[in-house]
Amino acid sequence: MSAPDNRPIRPQYRHRPADRVVRREVLESETVSLRPPRQTRRSINPALALILGFATLIIIGTLILMLPFASTQEGSVGFTAALFTATSAVCVTGLVVLDTATAWTGFGQGVILILIQLGGFGFMTSATLLLLFLLGHRASLQQRLLLGQTMGGGMPGQVIRIIKRIAILTIVLETIGAAVLLPRMLQEMQFGEALWWSVFHSVSAFNNAGFDLVGNFSSLIPYHQDFWIISVIGILAVLGAVGYTVIADTVGTRGVWRRMSVDTRLVLSASGAFLLIGFVFILITEVPNPATLGARDWSTRILDAVFYSMTPRTSGFTAIPMDQVNDETSFFTMALMFIGGGSGSTAGGIKIQTFMLLFFAILAAARNREQVVAFGREMPITLVFRALTVALLSIALLFTSALALAFFEEFSFLEVLFEATSAYGTVGLSLGITPELGEISRIIITITMFVGRLGPLALVLALAGFATPHATRYAQESVKIG
Repeated sequence: MSAPDNRPIRPQYRHRPADRVVRREVLESETVSLRPPRQTRRSINPALALILGFATLIIIGTLILMLPFASTQEGSVGFTAALFTATSAVCVTGLVVLDTATAWTGFGQGVILILIQLGGFGFMTSATLLLLFLLGHRASLQQRLLLGQTMGGGMPGQVIRIIKRIAILTIVLETIGAAVLLPRMLQEMQFGEALWWSVFHSVSAFNNAGFDLVGNFSSLIPYHQDFWIISVIGILAVLGAVGYTVIADTVGTRGVWRRMSVDTRLVLSASGAFLLIGFVFILITEVPNPATLGARDWSTRILDAVFYSMTPRTSGFTAIPMDQVNDETSFFTMALMFIGGGSGSTAGGIKIQTFMLLFFAILAAARNREQVVAFGREMPITLVFRALTVALLSIALLFTSALALAFFEEFSFLEVLFEATSAYGTVGLSLGITPELGEISRIIITITMFVGRLGPLALVLALAGFATPHATRYAQESVKIG
């Protein structure tokens, strides 16, 4: 049978239950274009990001301060002076080679104030986030996961919330400080100048910058009898030096000591001890000195001694002529400047927590204990190692800077060591030699301020980043100690 067109008629196939059907596919060539593999972005090291950020801010500030209309002198102040001032402002140090009140115009002073605010807020925010989440200082599990967000990913809402809280705390405290200072300054100057003076010193005090508009490199010495100004600036400096986490924990626990974290108790107890020790020490050493406290009445001596106990670790303001103090006071001041304030605060130094960890490690060794215990909590031995590393490297860098200054300056070694310690601790106190430093010495101090501001934090972050557990244990052997 065939179809009308002579094609054979294929029999209709009917599928049966036991039949297996095999289909043959016709393969055709097809061109497929593949996208190149997507390269994953490497997250930048937080320590490196912090260093680059501050370096960029310093460079921008230097270029702006070099503009002719930023200074009162004809032409530019020059690269070295602008770089020194910008670094001191961003690192909230307070050392100056040009008098802030007379050498800079209103525009230049405004730039310095902005650099102080950005430097203090930026460091406090970065240090708080990185230390809180990386090292787990009283942080919940959810907050500890925020380390990923600081490097790009995860739940950014928590980070934004903490940044907002730090910003609100900063603005509120600086506003209150300026508002309290304003009525006092209206007694001496017009409203516009009084407002600018109050805002500038409030921001400088809370950020522990030490810049002032008093003039003639005199800091607050002309106001050494003024309880109003001395107390407000001292309180702002102390609040800035303890840091956001300590303030938040103290407020959150309503001041109940046993409910506070060990970190908060370390900062508060050490700060109180340093305030008391500094107060007693300055009275003992400087009351017999007629060039400082000896010529003042006892009410002023008490006020200035309390103010002194607040400032060497933090702000760099002073009501005592530091170039007239005894050598004992200078050496003790260097110890306070080296220790500094709390971690994650606007203060510098190796930080209170670092010092206190080493202090409790010494107590543990004296008691022949292997565990370092603070306020009933055992401290991880890795933190003790990091604290020891930060302290020893800081001492090495400090003395390297002092020796470098001694090669280029004819001042006494105590004076250059004091200058280097003030720069490394980002304090701003000086024995009066800062304006007289040569070009090379200014560069040395500039580098010291930058390293002192970011070095300890960057070192801690780097050490924490390399903290990988090792399963290998080696045989123990003792060595001679002492």
